[in-house]
Amino acid sequence: MIAELAWAGARPCFSSQRPHNGPARLMPGCQLVAQAANPRMRRMTISLTTAARERMQDFLARNESAKAVRFGVKRTGCSGYSYVVDLTDRIAEDDHWVEEAGVRLVVDAKSLALLDGTSIDFQKKGLNAEFVFDNPNMTGECGCGESFTVG
Repeated sequence: MIAELAWAGARPCFSSQRPHNGPARLMPGCQLVAQAANPRMRRMTISLTTAARERMQDFLARNESAKAVRFGVKRTGCSGYSYVVDLTDRIAEDDHWVEEAGVRLVVDAKSLALLDGTSIDFQKKGLNAEFVFDNPNMTGECGCGESFTVG
């Protein structure tokens, strides 16, 4: 799997203030892009807000056996699909993945077409806290917001 970075406009994606001997830091507004080593596999663009990335970092830190956060879809609900975010200790050969600030985000090949271009946020509203998805592939959702349709 080859990971690369893309950005809107002509500004660089890496901070010039690198931690000593550490990885370069992703600048705000940049998107993570992953491409499988196999050229027949599609490219993936999924972005994380700071809040989503920090929440995923917290989950991974609490679970030593977890290698990544798996993002996918499952068939369910009245509209067809729902999002799945879970920790995983396995990465399949045909999975696509990107990594930023210690968060490896894995998407299975079947979910990729439905999730490509999605932005993931984490929001707290009162006593509730949840991941929120802005998916450009979504063409509709059910009334309760638990499932979505892709046209």
